[in-house]
Amino acid sequence: MSRRGLLASGGALGLGALLTACGSDKKSEKKSAGSKPWSFKDDRGKTAKVDHTPKNIVAYISTAAALHDYGVTCTGVFGPSKPVDGKPNPQAGDLDVDRLTSLGQSFNQFNIEKYAGLEPDLLISNMFPPPALWFVPEESSKKIEALAPTVGINGARASLLEPLKRYTELAEALGGDLGTEKVRAAKARFDKAERRLRKAAKANRGLKVLAMTGDADQFYVAVPDSYCDLNYFKDLGVEFVEGKKSDEWGFWEFLSWENADKYDADLIMMDNRSSALPPKELAKKPTWGLLPAVKAGQTVPWSMEERYSYAGFAPVLEQLAAAIEKSKRLT
Repeated sequence: MSRRGLLASGGALGLGALLTACGSDKKSEKKSAGSKPWSFKDDRGKTAKVDHTPKNIVAYISTAAALHDYGVTCTGVFGPSKPVDGKPNPQAGDLDVDRLTSLGQSFNQFNIEKYAGLEPDLLISNMFPPPALWFVPEESSKKIEALAPTVGINGARASLLEPLKRYTELAEALGGDLGTEKVRAAKARFDKAERRLRKAAKANRGLKVLAMTGDADQFYVAVPDSYCDLNYFKDLGVEFVEGKKSDEWGFWEFLSWENADKYDADLIMMDNRSSALPPKELAKKPTWGLLPAVKAGQTVPWSMEERYSYAGFAPVLEQLAAAIEKSKRLT
């Protein structure tokens, strides 16, 4: 599971005409609407500047979902948003994805012509790690950045609290209201869930948790410090199996399925993204069924790309706390 796949060059044909059509006349019309100049310094140290508060915002799917929790609406999204097994995609949060224009579902898809047609004011994505914008093809980045300023929020090798804070700042800058009852209730629920998880981890010292994903050929063990959620859970006292970095990105240890039992784990967190091998397919792997945690039914979904909002992560903390509370040491 490469962190950087082959990058699509799509959308080049006819792009020049679209760039012209969405050029100075459109920008002048927006500026005349009377809003003040807008700027935001992102986690690359770059400052995005627009001569009005951005309205036509295009964002990575979980980014759009996080902004939605603060009352900020996006026009278009990119990244996986289709239902998974008939249920809403976990990365889409509470978004009504049918009302949004999708620029592509897969890692190597980003329809530049469609993006230009949205007359974007701003593009926002996460970074794993900086400076590359997640799901924005690097080979096409100059064409994409020529259409609108971009903002990147870091989600790697930091505590979860950092992107949570940055998204509240970004949402507020974009006109979101952080003082609504809904937002306050989400933060209170998050704080309560944090206390519960800390208490559960303390009461179950020695319980080993392994975060993983899988594909047809390999079993991937997460390197906890590289993921902001796992990093944060460690701060709360959760004890993780520490995967060893297998490549330059440092997010996974790659194991063959024959070696899936390399580590002892009492509880397994299973990647819930549409790109990961689902439970019914994992069950077909002989070594998966032999793992002690799997045999004991001690597994829990891992919201690996959950939206960075308190509304998004409160249920995640509650679910993990409940799993730790019910799990027993097996090794």
